[in-house]
Amino acid sequence: MGTHSARRDPGRRRIPSHCELEQETGGAVSRRTIKSAIEVLQSEGLVQGVQGKGVFVIAKPD
Repeated sequence: MGTHSARRDPGRRRIPSHCELEQETGGAVSRRTIKSAIEVLQSEGLVQGVQGKGVFVIAKPD
């Protein structure tokens, strides 16, 4: 990840937790599928997980 930390940049938006996203879909999307999607976003540098804080948007797609 980059040198910028989501902890030091309060302007970054936190995305809902795996559980919150699962509830929003009414259980239509499994927590495992949501976790996999977030992992893809992390690998593409679009979000960053901060332990104990959540997952934050760090980049806009082109």
